[in-house]
Amino acid sequence: MNAARSLPLFWKRQVADLLPLALWDAAAIAEATGGKASESFQVSGVEIDSRDVVEGDLFFALKGEATDGHRFLDKAFANGAAAAVVDHPIDAPHVLVEDTSSALELLAKAARNRASAKIIGVTGSVGKTGVKEAIFSALDRSSRGSAHRSVRSFNNHVGVPLSLARMNSRTHFGVFEMGMNHAGEIAGLTAQVRPHVAVITTIAPAHIEMLGSEEAIADAKAEIFQGLEPGGTAIIPADSPHYDRLRSAAIAANAKVVAFGRAAHADVRLLDMIPQANGGSLVTADLGDRRLCYSVAEPGEHWASNSLAVMAAIRAVGGDLGAAGLSLAEMGGLKGRGARHKVPTAGGSFQLIDESYNANPASMRATLAQLGATPASRRIAVLGAMKELGDFGPAFHAGLAEPLGAAQTDFALLVGEEMQALAQELGKGANGQLGKAIRFAHCDTVEDAVAALDEFGLAGGDAVLVKGSNSVGLSRLVAHFAGPANIREES
Repeated sequence: MNAARSLPLFWKRQVADLLPLALWDAAAIAEATGGKASESFQVSGVEIDSRDVVEGDLFFALKGEATDGHRFLDKAFANGAAAAVVDHPIDAPHVLVEDTSSALELLAKAARNRASAKIIGVTGSVGKTGVKEAIFSALDRSSRGSAHRSVRSFNNHVGVPLSLARMNSRTHFGVFEMGMNHAGEIAGLTAQVRPHVAVITTIAPAHIEMLGSEEAIADAKAEIFQGLEPGGTAIIPADSPHYDRLRSAAIAANAKVVAFGRAAHADVRLLDMIPQANGGSLVTADLGDRRLCYSVAEPGEHWASNSLAVMAAIRAVGGDLGAAGLSLAEMGGLKGRGARHKVPTAGGSFQLIDESYNANPASMRATLAQLGATPASRRIAVLGAMKELGDFGPAFHAGLAEPLGAAQTDFALLVGEEMQALAQELGKGANGQLGKAIRFAHCDTVEDAVAALDEFGLAGGDAVLVKGSNSVGLSRLVAHFAGPANIREES
């Protein structure tokens, strides 16, 4: 036997493999924050919620409008915190700072400065969390678990620095989601993230109440290009009516522009999309110098488009496109964002599609189309109010009558005051296929919606879509029917 062949296979060692295993030590935290460490210690994680603290975490006692994290120090240490960042001395390992919120941002800055990783920033009106997760999954697969990302929807002025502070110095790739509901917010976040690649998934009238127009939304999303590292890449939707606006913003930031979509000018272009038996799609894409054929587990044309953005981002950071294809083929729905549950009931089981985390006019239409493509004996749509639409709200809600009809919906359950406009539109009749009126009910609370569904009587073979803005609380309805374990983790 050849001795060389009997040797075990090893990954090639990287420079990052020589870096410390601990996430942070007391000296590094004190230096980064300008604070004073009470003693020597090491931490393996960073947390701001005492309920989520695990063994070895650094707990930041943040002060907010409604509460003060210092009140929960005992719980944090009881749950295993190794140390805390505080604004007054305590009888436990800590770093003393003037302001804990500022200290978190400073620690995030230090994490970004020490990182040699390729960084990807993701924003958009719809699909940013799913795209972020897909990019992370692909890069984590191909880098021996050396990818990092913002978890859940940690995409705001607290979530982004928290996610950065959690990034290990050994990280090869970092993927960060950035959200906003006012102009200027993403500019502040992208300055912290400083991505090498910035992705905009799509532009839609989410948060239009605060921004006034889709053009203003596009401008606010395009702020992500302001933080690009020199020579960075901007990935934008070629099919968007705001393509030229986004492209101009990217060019102004000296970015390389990569467009994705069906349009002829797309650099990563969708050539074909064939529905598969599992509800996903077989996608063929043209990347200019090559064609790729891969499966996307998530159903819907919007996910075929999202997959192009994923491929573009992976290629831009020199990642493995094969690993990206495998990850897209295996990716399941996220809690509140497309997770599907098989729920036992009389006569078999029904399928519950959990889209309860967020809703805007574009995502409502996309998921209703997805419901229409789902094989079922009956299709039921539980729709919660869409928030932050301002004066545009009544028209956008009433406009859902058309996609409800196109989806051949058998019963629509509408939840929330804003849904009164849709109830009035459905009350006119002849919204369904072949002019058939859609049966519907309108209620004010989630509890009333649960009772209405029980009265309606779900049966084996039904498909039930649950979608609404997070504040409506439809995750409680999901938990009622699919079990407490399936309630969304985000709050």
